[in-house]
Amino acid sequence: MAIRTLDDLDAAGTTVGVRVDINSPLANDRSLADDARLRAHVETLDELLDRGARVAVLAHQGRPGGDEFARLEPHAARLDELLAGPVSYCDATFTVGARDAVEALDDGEAVLLENTRFYSEEYMEFDPERASETFLVERLSPALDAYVNDAFAAAHRSQPSLVGFPPVLDAYAGRVMETELDVLGSVNDQPDPRVDIVGGAKVADSIDVVRHVLEHDLATEVLTTGVVANVFMLAASVDIGDASAAFVREEGYWDQVERAATLLDGHRDRVRLPVDVAVERDGERVELDRDTLPPREGESVMDIGHDTIEAYSEVVADAGTVVLNGPAGVFEDDVFADGTRELFTEVAESDAYSVVGGGDSAAAIRRFGIDGFDHVSTGGGAALRMLTGEPLPAVDALDQ
Repeated sequence: MAIRTLDDLDAAGTTVGVRVDINSPLANDRSLADDARLRAHVETLDELLDRGARVAVLAHQGRPGGDEFARLEPHAARLDELLAGPVSYCDATFTVGARDAVEALDDGEAVLLENTRFYSEEYMEFDPERASETFLVERLSPALDAYVNDAFAAAHRSQPSLVGFPPVLDAYAGRVMETELDVLGSVNDQPDPRVDIVGGAKVADSIDVVRHVLEHDLATEVLTTGVVANVFMLAASVDIGDASAAFVREEGYWDQVERAATLLDGHRDRVRLPVDVAVERDGERVELDRDTLPPREGESVMDIGHDTIEAYSEVVADAGTVVLNGPAGVFEDDVFADGTRELFTEVAESDAYSVVGGGDSAAAIRRFGIDGFDHVSTGGGAALRMLTGEPLPAVDALDQ
């Protein structure tokens, strides 16, 4: 790929549109509950402002109809505190008012335009040429001299703000995007043995990763946790109980059980399943060995057990590289946080080169204050897609 970075951009005196991903948890009063994603983009935005660019920031928050579908005014206020240069807010994205706000910027100033997903086109997927003909791109691009995409976390999408500007403007990768592509693109070159830990609830994406690393002999072992482990245990005919099986079915994951069974048929010696699990019984954590399953009626598998944590930790201790995707259980509940906290801590403190796939994994790391990973991705779905070798539309659009 021939992707240009900020090193190739003569930023002084130019107006640059910068797509970031600052989609964040919100408090009940719609204020920011976590500013981690904003802080991730400080390097890119500060560099452009320091170099004398006028910066129009594009971003989204939530999804239509969702509880966190909201205006970006609190995000602008927080960016104004985080960045060296001033950041204002505009309650429009591509109207005359938005263009006037962009054109009124002085060198070294930024404006955060309104939530791109307030407009229906942004919730649709297009190829770059078609995306360049949307109202967002056609109306806003005349006010810009260049485009920077720093939104790696959304790079698996092909929405207008992500793929529509490169056909009509000189386009560059921001520092977050550049780092993610460098690190995730080179993870297969890191020391062996490689261990992939897959968990969480993104079952289809996780099984894609498992299939990819096993079929290409990239991982020595795959350790399963979370809902992903439940699916693999069902595939191995382990009775995890009616409640957990019903959850898998209700969430639309049942077709993934067959995929998991196929992987176990071909690679059973390299895929590890939990040897014990934790369920909730009368408000308490109760751990059950696999051979004592199923749990009682109504009890769901909520975490891996301590025997599994110990067994997985021994594998991690001998690893040269660990790729970690997804929490081990319902880590938001202190009763079922042990698997995620202890396993993640083991990875962080190991001698292995460690990469974390973002999303809920990153949220867990922040919750528990765990340090020591070599790289924590800003993107959950995008990181998973990249680890499977699948193309990322927003990255492909930057390849000029």
